[in-house]
Amino acid sequence: MEYAIGIAAATAVGLFATVVGFDKERSFYPVVLIVIATLYLLFAVSTKSTGSLVAESIPALVFVAMAVVGFRKKTPWLVVVGLALHGVFDFFHHTLIANPGVPVWWPGWCLSYDVVAAAYLAGLILIRRRSRTGTDHTDESEGE
Repeated sequence: MEYAIGIAAATAVGLFATVVGFDKERSFYPVVLIVIATLYLLFAVSTKSTGSLVAESIPALVFVAMAVVGFRKKTPWLVVVGLALHGVFDFFHHTLIANPGVPVWWPGWCLSYDVVAAAYLAGLILIRRRSRTGTDHTDESEGE
């Protein structure tokens, strides 16, 4: 059930962001990636687990860095990769980091959310690139 809800949530957020115009700003999906990357920190804090907080900080910093570099270097494909990799991370999280605050349903929900969000962003990049130029264009700076 968590997978279906994650897919529905990512689709709803993506469509809402498109309709409202949030995703016209290059910063929207990098910020989504940062929020997603830091939620495991929140779970560690909720159980006052310093060890989990330290362990969760390392991957969180990697994903935050991907979001920042993707935004600053105007390479939205790095944000797509970051979202997708975070989904992979969710799948393996329980084998890598012991965090008692993570709800049992969270990894499946977040995995499906992340992968759908990555696919949605990839679709946006491709559609906007084609509509802007009428052809395949290699400049990704306005992809989001």
